[in-house]
Amino acid sequence: MRGFPLTWLYAPGDRPPVVAKALASGAHVVVIDLEDAVAPDRKAYARSATAELLRDPQPVPVHVRVNALSGPWGRADLEAVAPAPGLSGLRLPKVSSPSDVVRVARRVVSARGGVPPLYALLESALGIERAHAVATAHPSLRGIAIGEADLRADLGVRDDVGLDYSRSRVVVAARAAGLPPPTQSVHPDTRDLDGLMASCARGRALGFLGRAAIHPRQLPVIERAYLPSEQEIEQAETVLKAAAMTQGAQALPDGTFIDKAVVTTAHRTLTLPQNP
Repeated sequence: MRGFPLTWLYAPGDRPPVVAKALASGAHVVVIDLEDAVAPDRKAYARSATAELLRDPQPVPVHVRVNALSGPWGRADLEAVAPAPGLSGLRLPKVSSPSDVVRVARRVVSARGGVPPLYALLESALGIERAHAVATAHPSLRGIAIGEADLRADLGVRDDVGLDYSRSRVVVAARAAGLPPPTQSVHPDTRDLDGLMASCARGRALGFLGRAAIHPRQLPVIERAYLPSEQEIEQAETVLKAAAMTQGAQALPDGTFIDKAVVTTAHRTLTLPQNP
């Protein structure tokens, strides 16, 4: 998990100056959006501008969220951006079955040959129900995540807690498929940084790692929330030192019980960089 990206900043593909700012924002990954952030009459321009940008390597990994293959723009998006040398991944919206992933994988070839890394966004009740099947649909699938705005609308959920089942199911599906932990969906209020921090803490408790953002001001909050605290690092180091000295289950002087699972968790904590 070392080096796992914690911040994924979305930028609309039809606004190249905003994309340029995103690339310089410090985000670990920039996601150029050709889907929800772009009006229908701007789709063609967003596609061509993105393909032009990705003709060259970029300073950070760049993913592109294409339009759904079932709609009028998805195929053209794939043809334009999938072969681009600067592309690091394709984010596939509204995935509801393994066949959605397989259809894309059969259509695209990256600049380096083979299928570019694919990331499936689950945005419906059916997609959530099929989360593990989607997560194991193709070797080029590198991650799954939830599109919470669409899922909330599909489920008719009014309270945030109504999404916790879906969130946990996707976390479990990713782990069962051997994929990295999912990233959290965006926090839509870009000025509510306290709410963002609290939401990140909840997501981390559920097993997410990192989060998508829609404004650069959200990035440091997300990083702070997902990086281990000094106390967590100190505890993990203590656990590993004790485990190295004594094999098998044991208890630390403070009463903390150590077994194999606790040691695994400590290793995971220390694979992430420390908070500055």
